[in-house]
Amino acid sequence: MQTIRQLADLRDAVSGLRAAGAGIAFVPTMGALHAGHMALVAAAKQAGQRVVVSIFVNPKQFGPNEDLAKYPRKEQADSRMLTEAGVDVLWLPPVEVMYPEGHSTNISVSGVSEPLDGAARPGHFDGVATVVAKLFNQVRPDIALFGEKDFQQLAVIRRMVADLDFDIEIRGVPTQRDDDGLALSSRNVYLPGEERAAAVALPRALGIAARAIEKGDEVVAALATARGSLEAAGFEVDYVELVDAETLADPVAGKPRRLLAAARIAGTRLIDNIAIGQSE
Repeated sequence: MQTIRQLADLRDAVSGLRAAGAGIAFVPTMGALHAGHMALVAAAKQAGQRVVVSIFVNPKQFGPNEDLAKYPRKEQADSRMLTEAGVDVLWLPPVEVMYPEGHSTNISVSGVSEPLDGAARPGHFDGVATVVAKLFNQVRPDIALFGEKDFQQLAVIRRMVADLDFDIEIRGVPTQRDDDGLALSSRNVYLPGEERAAAVALPRALGIAARAIEKGDEVVAALATARGSLEAAGFEVDYVELVDAETLADPVAGKPRRLLAAARIAGTRLIDNIAIGQSE
């Protein structure tokens, strides 16, 4: 695996892969890798292409009161995992390479970025869209893979790619879960033992609500029950919402729907989601 920190070197490496007739599959990450990230890498390898993974903790997607400084950074462990997985290139740009002096361009994806996490974390998805657009222009992949756990992020990126005519296939990879059902996340390491055990209430509440909605129960009541269950488990709930799976607006009859939630426990914000009815 080549580990690269400068843009000119990255472009040389990608050009070399393409000269050998290889397509490029790209997995962007913020590091602190776990089985969820490695599922993305495995899906990229299954696509039969050379794999580029980026690790960049993007300051532009953290709010002023969020956890940029304490976000876990595990470069050596991450590098070992990626090497063992057969990744071809690890792109590790420093902040000054990603955002050189004078950088002043921002990408904003309206509509799909505005509700849910967009409302709870103003500016977050502008930071996501901006850094992903830059990464796409740097790596120039044929396909890029993102986890469905960050479902709104996936929807924002799909909208951006369509609107800006990126010639890149975006693939969503199903959420990877721990044995008790909690979605794998780099932020799970923040949870003390007791709160980690309580956190399983999040996927359980979503699963109960999903089954209720699918059998025809009143949506408002199912969502209220889910919120109550989370609060009883010690969560502070940001939202529990049923939305259209593509636009994240109000659900439309006959189209795929998604149930999404975000809530805090022990100061750690967790998100999760589940498909309702039709799959994507």
